[in-house]
Amino acid sequence: MPKITPHLCFDHQAEEAVNYYVSIFKNSWIRNITRVSEGEQYGTPGAVRTISFVLDGHEMMAANGGPSFVIGDGVSLYVACDSQEEIDMLWEKLSEGGEKQECGWLKDKFGVFWQIAPSNVWEMVNDPDPIKSKRVTDTIFGMTKLSAEHIQAAYSRE
Repeated sequence: MPKITPHLCFDHQAEEAVNYYVSIFKNSWIRNITRVSEGEQYGTPGAVRTISFVLDGHEMMAANGGPSFVIGDGVSLYVACDSQEEIDMLWEKLSEGGEKQECGWLKDKFGVFWQIAPSNVWEMVNDPDPIKSKRVTDTIFGMTKLSAEHIQAAYSRE
């Protein structure tokens, strides 16, 4: 069975970014760091080349690729949160020095895009009742940081 592992490429901030991420998420740690060796064609000796790490139990990789590697908004890391407290904590920590956006999206200080949402939001958005689904979607479109309570209220309203 193939295994998909997200790989984040940075200009030169891979180690700083990974250290930041593993400090925020539980069940996270750095597995391995490879560094540029003396005499290698690319990179400064001692600088990080690649990092393998675990983020909230998920295998991840990161690398320093130089200025040609720009992370864009076409890809994001989606975090399903079990409580509003988790949403609030992750929203504040990940948006620190970054940019808060609409619908639960944010761009962190390293340029990585995240979606921070209640764990049940997709069930509500994809409800077979189009009226419920539209109410939830309209509520989300009116928010920056998502409120589990407001989304649930929109879903449950008769």
